[in-house]
Amino acid sequence: MLEIKAKLKIPRTAYKLEVRGTLKLPFEARQKSRLKTKLVSGEEVGLMLPRGDILRGGDLVTASDGRVIEVVAEPEKLLHVECESPADLAKAAYHLGNRHVPVQVGEGFLRLAADHVLEEMLKKLGAKVLAMEAPFEPEAGAYAGGQHHDGEHEARNHDHDHDHHHHK
Repeated sequence: MLEIKAKLKIPRTAYKLEVRGTLKLPFEARQKSRLKTKLVSGEEVGLMLPRGDILRGGDLVTASDGRVIEVVAEPEKLLHVECESPADLAKAAYHLGNRHVPVQVGEGFLRLAADHVLEEMLKKLGAKVLAMEAPFEPEAGAYAGGQHHDGEHEARNHDHDHDHHHHK
């Protein structure tokens, strides 16, 4: 079985690289450091990445046989959230954050994994919620170390202790 143990840390444009495989995964699988899966070609691979490494669409990884493999963010069922005002969008983001929901933040919108309970909550807050399928690249947590990927933050596990004080 092909093993993938490292993400290329250099920008794609730094060297002329020949990509010789594609690994297409949803976000949940791209968060795992240990995973048995398959390339798009059907070839079995084992991911053995350092803990905390999150694969993003467009990342390049190296395989045990020397090949460079491209990671593709697989489209998944998402909720696309828009609001009448930036303040309303901030309120929606606040309520999602209180539930520790991974959220992709875009210019004037939020996206999250499809969830009927959260969809109802967002609608009660006055948000316009559309079901869609798209690659999911959620925002990093506040403790992600400030690494960026094509203008997006790297996601990390939410692994700190704190008390929540929910005020009405």
